Amino acid sequence: MDLRNLTQLFSLRDIRNSILGLAVVFGGLALAFVTVYAHQTGNNRLAGIAAGASLVFVLLILVFVVPPLARSASQEASQMNLPFEFTVGGAVILGLIVIVGFSAWNTGNNLLFLVLSFLAASLVVGFVVGNYCLKKLDVKMRFPETIFAGEATPILVSLHNRKRIFPTFSVVAQVRGREREKSVLFDEVKKILPEHWAEKFSRPPLVKHTLDYFVHVPRLAAVENTAEHIFHSRGRFIIKDFELSTKFPFGFFRHRRRLSAQEAEIVIFPPLAPVDEAATDLPLNAGKLVARKKGMGQDLLALRDYQPMDDLRRVDWKATARARRLIVREFSAEDERRVTVVFDTRLTNENTEKPLTLRERIEAEQSGSALSPVSQRFEKAVSLTASLLAHFAEEQAESRLIVDDEIGEFGVGKQHLNENLKRLALIEPSDGETAKISLQTLEEVTSGAENSYTFFVTAATGNFSEELLQRTKIIKF
Repeated sequence: MDLRNLTQLFSLRDIRNSILGLAVVFGGLALAFVTVYAHQTGNNRLAGIAAGASLVFVLLILVFVVPPLARSASQEASQMNLPFEFTVGGAVILGLIVIVGFSAWNTGNNLLFLVLSFLAASLVVGFVVGNYCLKKLDVKMRFPETIFAGEATPILVSLHNRKRIFPTFSVVAQVRGREREKSVLFDEVKKILPEHWAEKFSRPPLVKHTLDYFVHVPRLAAVENTAEHIFHSRGRFIIKDFELSTKFPFGFFRHRRRLSAQEAEIVIFPPLAPVDEAATDLPLNAGKLVARKKGMGQDLLALRDYQPMDDLRRVDWKATARARRLIVREFSAEDERRVTVVFDTRLTNENTEKPLTLRERIEAEQSGSALSPVSQRFEKAVSLTASLLAHFAEEQAESRLIVDDEIGEFGVGKQHLNENLKRLALIEPSDGETAKISLQTLEEVTSGAENSYTFFVTAATGNFSEELLQRTKIIKF
């Protein structure tokens, strides 16, 4: 543990608040002991002063100590498998029970005892019925093969009720999981704290997606619905379990039940946007490369023996005379378009705002707050790259994706496009020191005989050669 780097996680303000909180707590305890001592010794004046000061310390504790502890407890409780929680209606009923119960005990009024019994019975019945409502339920979910961020995704959700007598009412089905196994900041935190503490301190947030609401599921029956859900950001979603919840019958409690699920990974592709036609216009020489395959081109590929159904116009009479058998010519096909899209993950921060500290970045990741302007710019670049690949896939052009130094293969078709979109869905930005793409690599890629034209998506600024500019369309983000 490097104590000098702890300031990246704990600021002077955090240390100051911790010291003040401890001082207030111990000060309040000390005043309480002073009050007890004053009463025992009969010093009424000291007891009054200590009691008044204790009330002030209690108010300070309620203002400065209790709220942070409550927030931390709430975050920890959300990660736990609690079977139920009080709703606002349940808290009101519980408060009424306390008030009416005290009034009934204090006055001995029979009517108040009747009201108390009615309130208590409603609370107990609501708890028992709501808890039993979630018993013997099975849930199944089926996700489509391709999921795009920002688009409504149809998800098949099935809820099976195995109870023999009672139906099930008002059930909400959710899926829970994480976007990654470890935080993207884990390596940075690990340099400051031990691995166990670093993993706990930078734990990725647990994400819930509400999929469907079932009003009524008959006994020994299953209800299947098609729900539409929108995933707002690209990336992966690792399914951990399912959660069923209900507020039936009175809404006093929110009962929850976790159902284990086979761990699976869903990849959300980047959103696709319309591509500007001017950006996709290729030069005149694109599509005029010679492919090493048979076709209707003008360049000779090979000579072979004549076969039935061959076009007689392809007979090479000079070769036929020499071989004394029919010889036909085979021509090479002219490749249509072979497009390479190079994505540079280097991210230059042109924003004049003060960069976030490590603690602030961890809190932003935990809370799922909005992306910074630089990150938004990177996400738009990823979406643009995905849109370019989808555009040329629709035109049946061969394409490949290069991310930094990872060079993909040329291909066509939906499966090849999905593989490229999956790579784009999982990439992360990098700084200038860790990026592996270089102009030399770009020159080698664009000068290859198998390539026809290249799109270079980058945030870097530099001097590009005229020859490179002729073969490459540079798109800056």
